[in-house]
Amino acid sequence: MPKEKKWIIAPEPSPEMVDELSQSININPILSKILVARGITNYHEAKTYFRPSIEDCHNPFLMKDMDIAIKRLIEAIENHEPILVFGDYDVDGSTSVAMMYSFLKNYCKELYYYIPDRYLEGYGISKKGIDYAKQKNCKLIISLDCGIKAIDQVEYANSKGINFIICDHHNPGKSLPEAVAILDPKRKDCQYPYKELSGCGVGFKLIQAFCIQKEIPEHLAFELLDLVAISIAADIVEVTGENRVLAYYGLEKINFNPRPGIKALLQASGLKDKITISNLVFQLGPRINAAGRIDHAHLAVQLLTSIHEDEALIIAENISKKNNTRKDFDQNITSEALSSIEENSQLLNAKSTVLFNKNWHKGVIGIVASRCIEHHYRPTIIITESNGKATGSARSVDGFDLYAAIESCQEHLDQFGGHKHAAGLTLSIDNIPSFASAFEKVVASSITEDQLTPKVNIDSYIKIDHITDKFYAILSQMDPFGPGNMQPVFAASDLEVLGEPIILKEKHLKLTVKDKGGRQKITAIGFGMAAYKSLILDSNSFELAFTIQENHFNGTKSLQLYLKDIRIH
Repeated sequence: MPKEKKWIIAPEPSPEMVDELSQSININPILSKILVARGITNYHEAKTYFRPSIEDCHNPFLMKDMDIAIKRLIEAIENHEPILVFGDYDVDGSTSVAMMYSFLKNYCKELYYYIPDRYLEGYGISKKGIDYAKQKNCKLIISLDCGIKAIDQVEYANSKGINFIICDHHNPGKSLPEAVAILDPKRKDCQYPYKELSGCGVGFKLIQAFCIQKEIPEHLAFELLDLVAISIAADIVEVTGENRVLAYYGLEKINFNPRPGIKALLQASGLKDKITISNLVFQLGPRINAAGRIDHAHLAVQLLTSIHEDEALIIAENISKKNNTRKDFDQNITSEALSSIEENSQLLNAKSTVLFNKNWHKGVIGIVASRCIEHHYRPTIIITESNGKATGSARSVDGFDLYAAIESCQEHLDQFGGHKHAAGLTLSIDNIPSFASAFEKVVASSITEDQLTPKVNIDSYIKIDHITDKFYAILSQMDPFGPGNMQPVFAASDLEVLGEPIILKEKHLKLTVKDKGGRQKITAIGFGMAAYKSLILDSNSFELAFTIQENHFNGTKSLQLYLKDIRIH
């Protein structure tokens, strides 16, 4: 059984503020309490939250270098210069390229796109990509979701007479590339009001600025928000501020007027009901990613730019097959990785996990790192061999700055990049032991026991009798969920089980519960929680932590609890 989780109960906000908000927008006090805790305290703030407006998007020209980028882009188009759109091979990169290519092909006669091969070229701008641009006589490259640290590559492009407009959202290094324009809200000298855009989101702001400058109806830019929404979901950026607006309208397009590629992907995924951020994260995102993990991300761009439904469906089915292959790799490598930890007492007692196996598939090592954290909760790096080098994918635990820890060990690395929560790195195979030792030393000296304890953040306790269709109708309007606006997690105590809990597929738990003395019963599903069955039956009392979902089965809808944790007393 995984390490016991610590429940963090949200502090109670001011009762007066909760009551005032409940009355002003006519909602349940429990929901009002959650909103107040998230900074929504009056009618106006609630209206902005529940009904995001496209008017709330910021002026793209507030972004540093945007005026320069637009001037160079218009110059290239007016002079009939060939343009190359360059993007990363993950979901953010693939959606960025599909978005930019779909838009610019209406204005640029010679337009190309390039995504590096995950295995032959690795992450970021590659010399091979620049050589491809030169071969096509391109004098301008627009890079998306990469480039902020590509100092040598941009210098190489400059020597070939090729300009760069960089659209990125990663943290810059100490110096910036010599590009014509660098659009990145995380630049220290950038005054753009919202810093958490995805790479695709930064590219969208370039398109929006182009529309404003050329007096093109902005709705043509907003038609691309379905791709931006997928990037926001898959890249796990904050769903607050401008991102919430972009995701809201992107989901609206996906639900009511999806492009052929997304429509085909929904069909291949078996999704028929209303699409939420969760569907993008767990169904669409992994399929788009599978193209680059198992084959080449060009396949994902072909799908997302397809204008014919028949063609899109063939590509979507192909991508779904690759996703099934990815799942097999994921399960097998995770099993091997967990065995490596559990058979090594030194690793078992470490504060970090660093594992290397030259035969592990590079396309799934990030997923495997996340899976390992589910069992051994600590910063984790999974490393494999690629082109004679060691390449690793790192994931962190809540509250620990992974990027800073890796940066402290950079003398052992060839290159690295990423965020507080996730990073990638490349190093010599011979350096793996020294890097692993240095990383463990840094983590052990700085991580706290609290950071090494998995947590469940509880928004509020609730009675089962209070979980009604009306309650859920308002709760569901808090979507789109994500970092900064997580799906509310509730807890319930004083429960009784009706009948005997059921074990599904030997590892999942299904039970029906009600309040002691209550009237309403509800089904709860706990994935991977089969071991709790006997504990619940033998206990005097227990508590559940859960989210509330709508379950669709055989044409009927019912509310269901998705368990986050079970606490036995």
